[in-house]
Amino acid sequence: MRPVILASTSDMRKQLLLRLLPQVSVMAPDCDETPRAHEHPRDLALRLAIDKAASLKTQLPDHLIIGSDQVATLDDQLIIGKPMTQEGAIAQLQAASNRIQTFYTSLCLLNTHTGTMQTDVVVTQVHFRMLSDDLILRYVTQEDVRYCAGSFKAESAGIQLFSRIDSPDPTALLGLPLIRLVDFFIEEGVALG
Repeated sequence: MRPVILASTSDMRKQLLLRLLPQVSVMAPDCDETPRAHEHPRDLALRLAIDKAASLKTQLPDHLIIGSDQVATLDDQLIIGKPMTQEGAIAQLQAASNRIQTFYTSLCLLNTHTGTMQTDVVVTQVHFRMLSDDLILRYVTQEDVRYCAGSFKAESAGIQLFSRIDSPDPTALLGLPLIRLVDFFIEEGVALG
């Protein structure tokens, strides 16, 4: 089996990948993450996953490289970034109250030996409850969400903010769609488990 490298500095993606592999190697990708003019969020997410994987291909000529990215939107229009401050998180959650955030989680598996590349984008819709200012303040005080797009952590107390999550893969919302990645690994002959 070719060595697998995760082109990411995300600890959450690494932890997710450890569900499938006994050990995980990571390397920081080198790519420009600036959105292009009129680029659809789905296209942006996919381009970034491909660019992240491809940025390591010359250094790793006989590897399987995983690239992934996630772009969040509100009502499928406004791109939502990381709030960076508690005040920014409060504002994002107030805007999300009783609305839908859509997450485009992209995945790329690049075989640098053969040059083959498998890609996909998994779409997750998060339906927010009507959020009171009191609930929002309690939540952002409880969890540090300054570096989370959408200002929540679905893997912990953030789940209380939602009325429903629609997704073919629950791990996509966390940052790495493992169900789709298993499909890619099977195609590459990677033995799991």
